[in-house]
Amino acid sequence: MGRIIVITSGKGGVGKTTSTVNIGMALAQLGRKVVLVDGDYGLRNLDLLLGLENRVVYTSLDVIQKECKLEQAVVKDKRQPNLGMLAAPQSRNKTAIEAGQMKELVENLSQTWDYVLIDCPAGIETGFQNSVAGAQEAIVVTTPEIAPVRDADRVIGLLEAQPVQTIKLLLNRFRPAMAQTKEMMTIEDVKEILAIDLIGVVPEDQQTIVASNKGEPLVFGQSLAALAYQNIAQRLEGKTIDLLDLTKMNNIWSRIWRTLTTKL
Repeated sequence: MGRIIVITSGKGGVGKTTSTVNIGMALAQLGRKVVLVDGDYGLRNLDLLLGLENRVVYTSLDVIQKECKLEQAVVKDKRQPNLGMLAAPQSRNKTAIEAGQMKELVENLSQTWDYVLIDCPAGIETGFQNSVAGAQEAIVVTTPEIAPVRDADRVIGLLEAQPVQTIKLLLNRFRPAMAQTKEMMTIEDVKEILAIDLIGVVPEDQQTIVASNKGEPLVFGQSLAALAYQNIAQRLEGKTIDLLDLTKMNNIWSRIWRTLTTKL
């Protein structure tokens, strides 16, 4: 049986889908078989960030309605054979699938894949309930701002009421310089409020936008954010990896960037 992990948050726009794609790809690069499941019915984006939108023939709803077999609906990544994706339908709303159906779907996937990562839609309504129905573990994504952190706190409470065994925190779009000047919440601030174990901190990185527009995961590159996601994958594998010293590394990368742009 593979591990079923839902990647969720309370607020939209904090980087759930980006995190799902990059954690999944990083795990696949470690040799694990990973399938990503888009839980956002009607507004799917997972295929776009992977650059697989033109290869989707069947969706999870087709599987549930027995219009195709499960293995037919999983699209294999064209660059990484260990990674697959199950798309959500675009033309249906979030009530097109029931929690029990999603649970059966991801449990069936876990029979042949080492990891099943579910990209959960924003909010705490039907889409959220469906996405967490079959999950054994959860990664809650937030940015270091008061509104997303407050929403994440609500989601953690809901997850604790579900049969989710482990809940981890991923802090995304962290800016160490702003945290140092108290213009942004610090890592310790967020940890104190949410009171769950931290699995990783991903710094703000302009390469995120570039990678998303190209349909290429960040972990193919050499940025700090790519390294942070690779470290998260290692931690999921049970390895002890220290958090990046983002304050020091950010200064180094800034000096390198200034040098390069000056020469250009």
